[in-house]
Parts: sequence; C-alpha cells; structure tokens
Amino acid sequence: MTTAAHPSFDVDTLRRSIEADTPEPLVSLYAKDAELRIVDRTTQPSHPKVLHGRDEIAALLDDVYSRDMTHKLEQCVVQGDRAAYSESCTYADGVRVLSESMLSLRDGKITEQTLIQAWDE
Repeated sequence: MTTAAHPSFDVDTLRRSIEADTPEPLVSLYAKDAELRIVDRTTQPSHPKVLHGRDEIAALLDDVYSRDMTHKLEQCVVQGDRAAYSESCTYADGVRVLSESMLSLRDGKITEQTLIQAWDE
C-alpha cells in the first residue's frame, strides 16, 4: 500500500522567496484563490486591507519589491496546515519595517494570510 505524497510548505523556499530581489518566487507560493489581510497603522483591525486572489497579491508584491529595500525572514514555524513567520525589512535610508504573518496552507500553498506590520516614522 502506498500513500500519495502531498506537497509541503518548505521554510527554506519561503526564506529564498522573501529574500529574493523580485516578487515572483514569493507570488508562486500563493494559491490562485488566496486571501491576504493586512493590518497596520492605516488599515486597522476593524477595517483591514483585504486582497483576493494571487493576481491582487502579486500587484502588491510588485510594488513592494520595486522599492529600494531588503527583506529578511527572521523566524518561521510550520505545523500541519498552518505557519507563522516574522519578517524584517530595511529601506536604503535606514527606515525599518517589521511584520508578523499567520498562514493557512493547502497542498503546500498559502491560502490565507493575516499580516500585521509596523514601520519607523
């Protein structure tokens, strides 16, 4: 008897994708029907920014990765169909951004993400 292998979510792939110079590797980790909720100073918990589908998420990531900044995966924990990670970013002028994300996964792809971020002002 054999069991079918299910794609898994790989932390090293997430690290390489976040720390890449372009958004394409990160975009590829999202399911086509993924949803991203963003909470920060301007989009507070009662009215988060919500992006539906990989295309809307890709547009946001295209904008983010067009900026002169670095991205670093600080920590990541994966347990079953859930994952959480911390990311730090630094703009060329020294402004820092920190974010925390909670993920839901299906077949090794991100289906839901809640991202909470804060940055220097």
